[in-house]
Amino acid sequence: MKKMMLVVLIVGSAMISPVQVKADVSMPCSAVLEPVTTDNANAKGAALVYKVKLTPSFPRTSVSIHANHLPVPSTAGDYDGYEGFTFIPNEISWRFKLFPTPEEGSPTWAGRIDDITADITNSTMEVRLSNTKTGKLGPVILRNTMNACK
Repeated sequence: MKKMMLVVLIVGSAMISPVQVKADVSMPCSAVLEPVTTDNANAKGAALVYKVKLTPSFPRTSVSIHANHLPVPSTAGDYDGYEGFTFIPNEISWRFKLFPTPEEGSPTWAGRIDDITADITNSTMEVRLSNTKTGKLGPVILRNTMNACK
């Protein structure tokens, strides 16, 4: 009976309060965003993550993304741009527009969001296709996690 109680206690405590795996990430940091398919092997990006204090209130987290050699958005369907997409799985997400530079051929796409208040230690950062007219977010082109942030 004592063994049975011990097993129930151990299993019950593991189910009720599972250990959360947290990355050991200090800010500021950056992560290389890698292509999710071999179709976009030349595409690469970088995410810069750090704390900013833009108002008298508490600091926020800023995520900025810089991406190069992305395919022309319309080649993947009904898309006309790119967005940065940062999310904590099953919790919250943030979208922000990436703007192209005026370079010909293959512009650099860049943008940022400065008002994240959540702890984004276990988040993922992506570059995704988007349709600015419909608000539709498309497939992921580049991705990495805060665990890769150095």
